[in-house]
Amino acid sequence: MKTRPAVLVLSILIASGLLPEVAASQSPAFESDTSHDAAITALLPSAPEYVAPTQRTMVRNYVFDAFGPYPVGIAAFAAGINQLDNSPPEWKQGAEGYGKRFGSDFGMAAVTSTTRYALAELLREDTMYYRCECTGIVPRTRHAMISTLTGRRGPYGRRVFSFAALLSPYAGSTTAVYGWYPGRYGAKDALRMGSYNLLIYMGGNIGFEFFYSGPHSMLSRMHLSSQHGSPDPGPNH
Repeated sequence: MKTRPAVLVLSILIASGLLPEVAASQSPAFESDTSHDAAITALLPSAPEYVAPTQRTMVRNYVFDAFGPYPVGIAAFAAGINQLDNSPPEWKQGAEGYGKRFGSDFGMAAVTSTTRYALAELLREDTMYYRCECTGIVPRTRHAMISTLTGRRGPYGRRVFSFAALLSPYAGSTTAVYGWYPGRYGAKDALRMGSYNLLIYMGGNIGFEFFYSGPHSMLSRMHLSSQHGSPDPGPNH
């Protein structure tokens, strides 16, 4: 029962026809087969000319995404939900219990973001979210869901399967389970929590796709410095 979120993630991807596309998008960094690249391009919506983000942008994004107002707000909300559910019960209620839950959720998010950026840097990936140039609810939703498990690599922004995107939610939940959660929690709980975090990230991508309205909007002001959203549908300058 505790592993159902992971099954739910896979079921969503399979039902949407995304797994074949994600698998097809993975190739070695040195590959230069133009026919293969053309096949990948045909699977994905068109995008403007790609410009990779600078190191300065990535550092700014990391600091904001790991420690800025967005993760603080999410942690405060999640801690409130956990407080209502009394989860975990060992932390009890009251201000002290809420403080432990808030610290736990904030720490989990910080580890998740740190892992995502570190792996992306190591693998030379760009894991920012770029809005789709396509139109229609279904194509744009598919694009947002595909982006949850993919990144961009190389000077032309070739889309590849991203281990950084896949593993980081589970790194955060595993650190929480074995770092500060009560001893009765284990690997299944880490898998369950990580899967929920992955679904939340997918929901965030969908939100960026449909509700992000440019550099001057309140939403973009909150997330422009975040890996999760780029300044416009195309390059991040």
